[in-house]
Amino acid sequence: MRKYYFLLLISFISFFANAQNADSLFIKKLSDEIMVNGKAYDNLRQLCKQIGNRLSGSPQMYKAEAWGVQTLEKSGADKVWKQQCKVPHWVRGGKDQLWTPVFVSANNPKMLDGRLENKYLDVLAIGNSEGTGNKVLTGEVVLVNSFDELENKKEQVKDKIVFFNYHFNETFVRTFAAYRDAVKYRASGASSAAKYGAKAVIVRSMSHATDNFPHTGGMRYDTAYSKIPAMAIGLGDADWLAERTTKGKIQVSMKSNAHFLPDTLAHNIIGELKGSVYPDQYITIGGHLDSWDVGEGAHDDGAGIVQTIDVMRALKALGYQPRYTIRFVLFANEENGLRGGTKYFEEAKAKNEKHLFALESDAGGFTPRGIGIDASDEVMAKIKSWAPLLKPYGCDNLEKGGGGADIGQLKNVGAVLSSLSPDSQRYFDIHHARSDVFEAVNKRELHLGAVNMAALIYLVDKYGL
Repeated sequence: MRKYYFLLLISFISFFANAQNADSLFIKKLSDEIMVNGKAYDNLRQLCKQIGNRLSGSPQMYKAEAWGVQTLEKSGADKVWKQQCKVPHWVRGGKDQLWTPVFVSANNPKMLDGRLENKYLDVLAIGNSEGTGNKVLTGEVVLVNSFDELENKKEQVKDKIVFFNYHFNETFVRTFAAYRDAVKYRASGASSAAKYGAKAVIVRSMSHATDNFPHTGGMRYDTAYSKIPAMAIGLGDADWLAERTTKGKIQVSMKSNAHFLPDTLAHNIIGELKGSVYPDQYITIGGHLDSWDVGEGAHDDGAGIVQTIDVMRALKALGYQPRYTIRFVLFANEENGLRGGTKYFEEAKAKNEKHLFALESDAGGFTPRGIGIDASDEVMAKIKSWAPLLKPYGCDNLEKGGGGADIGQLKNVGAVLSSLSPDSQRYFDIHHARSDVFEAVNKRELHLGAVNMAALIYLVDKYGL
C-alpha cells in the first residue's frame, strides 16, 4: 500500500512538473512575441501623436474610439463592438490664469526704474470645477496646510482665496500611498473652503515632481455649498506663494472659463476572443481610453490601452485558443465620471453574465514590479503558486489587494480583480500633467508590462480559479 501511495505521489509531482514546464515554455513564447514583435509602442505613438489628449466629449475622444476599433480589428479580435454610455462633458474653455503684482527692483538691468509687474503662476483648473465665468476674480490668499488648519482659520476665510499647500508625504516609499493621502485636498478642498465662505481655492499639485508643471485631476462639489473655482498650482510656484504669504498679505487674481456642457455620448470599445470551453464565462482585461486635456495621456492611460491590445495580438499570433471568452476593453470616461466602467458592469449584471477574472493596467507604462489581487485566501494561494512562472519577467510579487476603477464593480458579478503594479517612483511626476507625453514612455518597460499581463491571463484561462 505504501508503495502505491509513493508511486501516486511521484506521478502527481511528475504531472505538475511537466505542466509547469509547458507553461514556462508558452509564457516564454509570449514574451518573445511581445518583446520582439510587439506593437504596443508603435500603437502608443499613433494614439499620442496623431490624436493626443482625449477628454470625454472632446473631438479627440471620438477619434480615439475609431482608432480603438480599427486597432483591435487589425490585431485579430474575433469580434469588436462599441458599448454606448452617457458621459459628462467638462471643458476648460481657454487658458487658466493666476497672477499677482510684484515689485520689480530698479537693480534689474532690464528695468529703467522700479515698478509693479504681474507675476503669472503656472496653474490649471481642476477637472469638473466651475471657472470664474471668464471674468477676473481677485482676493486675499489664506494659506492652510491641512483640513485641521482650515478649521482653525475658518473665521478668516470668508471672501478669501484658500490655498491648500498639502505636500506629498516623502516617507511613503510607495507613491500611490502618498497620492491617496493627499488627493482629498484636490477632490473636496473647494467645498471644504466654501463651507466657510471662501470664494475660490488653489491646491498644491498632486506630485513629487521637481518641475513646475501643474497637475489637474478630478474633483467633486458638495451640493450643500457654493461651487467655487478651483485651480491646481505647480510645485515651484506653490512654494513661492507659500513663502510669500509669510511676508504679509498677498492678493491674487484668477481667470478661468471652465464649465460643463450637457452630457454626451461615448463608448467602451470592446474586442473579444471567443472561448472554446466556457464561451459564456468571461475574463476582462483593459485600461481607459480617455485622458485629461493636457499632455498626451501616454502613461495615463495610453500605456494600459496599448498593452491590452498587444496581449490579444500576441495570443492570436501564437494561435492560442482560449477556454474562456476574453474581452479586451478600452473603457470610456474613467477620469471624470467612471461612466464606462459602470456601463460595462450594468450590462454584465443585466445579462446575468458570469465574470471569472478582471485585470486592469492603469498605473503607467513603467517597469512592472508585481500584480495586486483582490481575492479570497484560497484563490490567492492558487495564483501565488504561479509566481515562479512570472519571476523571470519581474512580476512574481503577487500581493493581496488590487483591481482598478474601471473593473471594480465586476466583483459584484463574481470576478476576481487584479491590477498591474509598475514601478511608481516617476508616475506622479507626470500624472495629469502636460509632461505625460509619448517621449516619457520606455519601449522595453511598456512591452514587459504587456508580457506579464499576457502571462497572467493565460494562466487564469488555462487553470481557472
